Amino acid sequence: MTRYLRGAFIVWVFLRYGLDELVLNSFQRPWLHSLARILSFGRRLDAPRGQRLREALERLGPIFVKFGQVMSTRRDLLPADVADELAKLQDRVPPFDSKIAVATIERAFRRPLDAIFASFEREPVASASIAQVHFATLRDRQGATREVAVKVLRPGMLGVIENDLALMRMMAGWMEALSYDAKRLKPREVVAEFDKYLHDELDLLREASNAAQLRRNMTGLDLVLIPEMFWDWCHPEVIVMERMYGVPISQSERLVQAGVDLRQLARDGVTIFFTQVFRDGFFHADMHPGNIQVSLDPATFGRYISLDFGIIGTLTEFDKEYLAQNFNAFFRRDYKRVAELHIESGWVPPHTRVDELESAIRAVCEPYFDRPLKEISLGMVLMRLFQTSRRFHVEIQPQLVLLQKTLLNIEGLGRELDPDLDLWATAKPFLERWMLEQVGPQRLLDELRDQAPRYAKLLPDLPRLLHDYLRRKPDHDRGELQQLIEEQRRTNRLLQAFLYGGVGFALGLLAMQVLVRIRLF
Repeated sequence: MTRYLRGAFIVWVFLRYGLDELVLNSFQRPWLHSLARILSFGRRLDAPRGQRLREALERLGPIFVKFGQVMSTRRDLLPADVADELAKLQDRVPPFDSKIAVATIERAFRRPLDAIFASFEREPVASASIAQVHFATLRDRQGATREVAVKVLRPGMLGVIENDLALMRMMAGWMEALSYDAKRLKPREVVAEFDKYLHDELDLLREASNAAQLRRNMTGLDLVLIPEMFWDWCHPEVIVMERMYGVPISQSERLVQAGVDLRQLARDGVTIFFTQVFRDGFFHADMHPGNIQVSLDPATFGRYISLDFGIIGTLTEFDKEYLAQNFNAFFRRDYKRVAELHIESGWVPPHTRVDELESAIRAVCEPYFDRPLKEISLGMVLMRLFQTSRRFHVEIQPQLVLLQKTLLNIEGLGRELDPDLDLWATAKPFLERWMLEQVGPQRLLDELRDQAPRYAKLLPDLPRLLHDYLRRKPDHDRGELQQLIEEQRRTNRLLQAFLYGGVGFALGLLAMQVLVRIRLF
């Protein structure tokens, strides 16, 4: 019964904010238009459609807000005005009772709060749709105290999420059945992607492991700080991490007053991003200003502080090479190579004509090169490329969409810090150096070093493996192999004869030279 009431409320909000106009225009069912007008009689639709969609999602609650945030990353599917409005969605969720947070912590670790923390601030410092954060002081095994941040999962989230996801799947099915355009947007696949994303966020241990991996990867770069996780006190519903002290990166005036070089900060952000993407293939994919601070501590002055690791992007070696080659082709305006890479990757049907795809890519990229480099947006180029690729039935990979969304965040953040930031110029040497490392002698040495243990184990077994293979082969195959061996022996004899003959001829010439010189003397 509760689900039906929730469904009725969603439909009412859907009509109240005029969202039927977003989808009914392509419906082939005239009676739906009439029904929507009757049910929504008296409403006002003065606001733009993107704004109405954002307000409707905020009215429907945290899960729909989160869905809108995820959809804002799919600029390859959404109109620009709708995507821009969805990007404004924020998790404005009131905190839940601190008594519930304490009960969750005590249930997770099976001991009283005072046995874990020397102190615990009951008032949360941050609250979102999935979890909220409290500051505390932790007693470690040696009895020393550490200042920590405690992230606690919002109670009852699994049931709420499952109910709303069931309704989303139902609505997605209706859209696909009723609208031709909706089939192209694949709403059921989008909901499935959101389902996975939400369930990943519900496991705080996953976030803790993401943070630990990023912390290891960034060791030695000296540009970013990532909180340490206290694994004795990490649980799917609660994680305890090092408390970080910094100034939000959006407070640029305060940073300038403290002496932070904003231009260097912008360049460092680009370096961090491309290092995570092309060196590690493991990048922080939620780098909006709310998750980034800057350290003012003298020991780490001017370094980034990254927070909230629920969304992480990963790239395979194939993805990294594909992206690097694409970017390098962009820099050279080699659009044919970009088209060939799309086909070689398998993301475009193999029968696609290279010249047609090249022409479409040129139409996307060429206008950007007529502008000053500092005005070119790599993220926008990728977004336009993804949109154009729909004509050629390109299957946009989720990891690349996440990368494009993060790249837009980095560009926007970097240009707020330094309006003259030239992302292309900053990225190009990095990509060229990365490509050289992939095809140069150092890569060969690294591969040989990595594979050496495997080869060392395999080599002693080769004679036995060859003997077993020959014994199992049929006689006619064995005869062919024997013929090949005889041919190889004849070739070896010829080479030996040639070598010996060449050596003899050279010795004869040398002897003649000696005799001539003796006679001369």
